[in-house]
Amino acid sequence: MRMLLDIQKKLVPDLLEELERRFGILRFLRLMQPIGRRSLANSLEMSERVLRSEVTFLKEQGLIEVAAAGMTLTENGHNLLTQLEEVMKEVADIRNMEQALKEKLGLEEVYIVPGDSDDYSWVKKEMGRACVTIMKKKLFPKGNTIAVTGGTSIAAVAEMMVPDTDLKEALFLPARGGLGEQVENQANTICATMARKAMGSYRLLHVPDQLSKEAYESLVEEESIRDILASIRSANIVIHGIGNAETMAKRRNSTSELLEKLQQENAVAEAFGYYFDETGDIIHKVLTIGLQLENLKGIPNIIAVSGGSSKAKAIEAYMKQRSSQILVTDEGAAKGILLNS
Repeated sequence: MRMLLDIQKKLVPDLLEELERRFGILRFLRLMQPIGRRSLANSLEMSERVLRSEVTFLKEQGLIEVAAAGMTLTENGHNLLTQLEEVMKEVADIRNMEQALKEKLGLEEVYIVPGDSDDYSWVKKEMGRACVTIMKKKLFPKGNTIAVTGGTSIAAVAEMMVPDTDLKEALFLPARGGLGEQVENQANTICATMARKAMGSYRLLHVPDQLSKEAYESLVEEESIRDILASIRSANIVIHGIGNAETMAKRRNSTSELLEKLQQENAVAEAFGYYFDETGDIIHKVLTIGLQLENLKGIPNIIAVSGGSSKAKAIEAYMKQRSSQILVTDEGAAKGILLNS
């Protein structure tokens, strides 16, 4: 396969360009269908004239349907796209990138989706879809408890969740309290959305993300809080994001003193309420109710979902903790990490 692709790149480069263009159209349709031609052209930064020609071809091949509500993939289109994804990993050399990233970060598994979510928001949905696929492969035969954090990347995972008989018995839990940000990006909301879409069950953690020492000590003594914390810590799957330190501190409305400290000590990453510098050392911890780093050691499947070239340093720094075994990211972040060798 690799040799054939190398030959094609040299002899018929236009063929691969056309393949990549049609792959991009099908991939975007899967995420955003039904969608009109003008919206699709704008999203893909393609002229309507070029797109019109591609749509005609894909329709004649029985891969898409065009209706008043917009364009959608046919069953044949879905099947072909699934097969094409493996081919495109070879075309874009993503398989080699996955292996290189796995070795550099010391991870068990790495999954890279094409594109950069900093440039195209729909790439984040592709990461979400990939995470759902991986999560289903990690399910126990029965008794699954899945803990999730907040953030836009994990919200994309919830958006891509679909009903599944294997998840009907699953319990979804928030890995932490609220962050005081947009409600759709909070762990409680994401947890409930995942459970509803998967047809599973859920419980919520009604506590703020940041607490004073006195409030923390009081709340952890509450029986209902102790009960849900025990369930969260016994989860067999944890899905979490990795944030930029400064961005996360500002979203938490942190004090100017903390912002200055993070800047002085070169904080680059945040996860689970911990801030890390480039070497992976913890430089600050938010007092929060939920999963702590030490709680992750006994959890068999920990999946980090984070992408975008701007997150490269954050992902690399956090992974030095060796707390997660699986990373779902995008091409932008992967290239940034590997170029930083």
